[in-house]
Amino acid sequence: MSGASLARLAAQLPRDKADTLLLLGAALMVLAPHAGHLPLWVSSLCALTLLWRTVATVRGTRMPSAFLLLPLSMAAMAGVFMSYRTLFGRDAGVAMLVLLVAFKMLEMHARRDLFVVIFLSFFLVLTNFFYSQSILTALMMVASIIALLTAQLSFQFTGSVPPLGRRLWMGARVFLLAAPLALVLFFLFPRIQGPLWGMPSDAQGGRTGLSNSMAPGNMSNLAQSDEPVFQVRFLDQVPPKPQLYWRGLVMGDFDGRTWTQLRRRRLPDSISMTARGEPIRYELTLEPSSNNWLFALDMPDRLPELSGNSAGVSRELEMTATLPLSKRVRYELSSHVDYSLDHGDQLNERDRWLALPQGFNPRTLETGAQIARMSADPAARANAVLGMFTRMPFSYTLQPPLLGRDSVDEFLFKTRAGFCEHFASAFVVLMRAADVPARVVIGYQGGELNPIDGFLMVRQTEAHAWAEIWIAGRGWLRVDPTAAVAPERVQRGLSSALAQNTPAFAGLGGLLDFGGERNALLEQLRFRIGAINNGWNQWVLNYTPDRQSGFLDSLKLSLMHWRNLAILAAIGAVLLLWRAIRQRRETDPVDALYSALCRRMSQLGMARAADEGPNAYAARLAQGTLAPDKLAAIERFLALYSAHKYSARPPASGLASTLKSLLNNI
Repeated sequence: MSGASLARLAAQLPRDKADTLLLLGAALMVLAPHAGHLPLWVSSLCALTLLWRTVATVRGTRMPSAFLLLPLSMAAMAGVFMSYRTLFGRDAGVAMLVLLVAFKMLEMHARRDLFVVIFLSFFLVLTNFFYSQSILTALMMVASIIALLTAQLSFQFTGSVPPLGRRLWMGARVFLLAAPLALVLFFLFPRIQGPLWGMPSDAQGGRTGLSNSMAPGNMSNLAQSDEPVFQVRFLDQVPPKPQLYWRGLVMGDFDGRTWTQLRRRRLPDSISMTARGEPIRYELTLEPSSNNWLFALDMPDRLPELSGNSAGVSRELEMTATLPLSKRVRYELSSHVDYSLDHGDQLNERDRWLALPQGFNPRTLETGAQIARMSADPAARANAVLGMFTRMPFSYTLQPPLLGRDSVDEFLFKTRAGFCEHFASAFVVLMRAADVPARVVIGYQGGELNPIDGFLMVRQTEAHAWAEIWIAGRGWLRVDPTAAVAPERVQRGLSSALAQNTPAFAGLGGLLDFGGERNALLEQLRFRIGAINNGWNQWVLNYTPDRQSGFLDSLKLSLMHWRNLAILAAIGAVLLLWRAIRQRRETDPVDALYSALCRRMSQLGMARAADEGPNAYAARLAQGTLAPDKLAAIERFLALYSAHKYSARPPASGLASTLKSLLNNI
């Protein structure tokens, strides 16, 4: 059925039915976005309830009785408890509110019930932002608010009702009238530190990312997610992609298959680092997560300052926040890409960086021992392992074969297909077996620079693992074994490396890589959408108390300047003058003629009382001493004016000229 057919059908319905269907449509706009995170039975029950109410409205059947609704409501609440194991918290509370709005549709008997549904729907609009605060969600909620306002206005009309399009415009105008006040409150109302809604069970609702352990398959699974991790705005020149290593966690303990962080034996010593060259300054906006890890360009030279939180650093230069990062945070840092770390002649706890579990990966241990016998130079031993990766038929893939107990042996000598964690793990084990201290570092490598706004977007697809080896006098040195097998991974990104090294992706290279001219239009569109979303995140969602304080300070300084005050006063005067001129232009000419008649009668000593209507005024004037011809003109004038203002019939054409002619005869 077309939109015109639906409009004609709605126009043929009685007014109460049409208004109810409009309210059902507005409520559906509010409820529909919750279907993505509510249990399927809740969404299905709400859909059936709204359909039930729609059919009952169109057919004019009776609403169900309370004896049916009460058991149904109790059963629904029991279902919520069974689904969430609680009736409190964000998810359970939203589910109950959604069901309440749907069930209330079947209980609308009086006028007050309609407004209960409308006000509940207004509150339910806010709950959509518990799950998504994107621009798309905001636009959808604006449309929902306008639809609810239109439904609310429709119930207020008495007599004739304007067409639906005009009522929608009235609802939009009400929204636009409130928007300036909302903007003022957004910028000036004191920001509250932390969420408005929170329960202990909701604290882990952030996004997942890197794990605090690394095993075969971890990074490859994560790299298939396109979720953003952080955005970076460089205050200096953007480094080339091979230098974009975003440091995360350092893994030192290995049980034969899984790498974990080194267990601390004592408090960390002072960190010995020598930086060379000018630092690279940048601003990093980190998306919410369930962890407290802070990422930085390898290697940061200081700790970031966090609003409402604090940062710490480990002996391995892993940065963490004291509190979980359950909301978006932004911090400024500076890093050096050319540095020396722990570059003394001795390494603290050297034995821990050489430890390997007994009884695992015997062929790898033997290979490492052979490499150690070939050369006494640690750098030469590392080059020998990298040469082995280059010479042998290793492949870089997102779908590596499953590995058994001796995972490194099977990868090096059997499957020879893996992702970055396979190469980093095998390299570190070989280095330790060759008596070279080594460790695994996980984080992100690369990122996509948006030429529209200049922000570098780092997504989960850039998740990466590399290695560090220690050489006396040179310190910890980064070695990326993946670059020996798939240099495109570091030079151009994941999609290029997969297209070059994995035959299964060769035919999809044009779809995975947006850098070609064939996709220029699609690429520009993607960059513009990304820039809009990033601007929304930076200036709306990340409007923190500190940013508000800075904005108010700058606003105060600006307003204190006499030139700015003069400009504001001039703008205010222009606006008042424009409003006065507009009101004068919009004055009804019939009302202007009526005011002119009242002024003339006042000059004759027969002023109209403030509470006196045109008919009562005409009756009082008839008792006066006016000449019969003037009295007849006055009575005719007031009768026409009264019919124009209060009659349901359309006004007569040429009324203003008729009244003006009568006024001239008085």
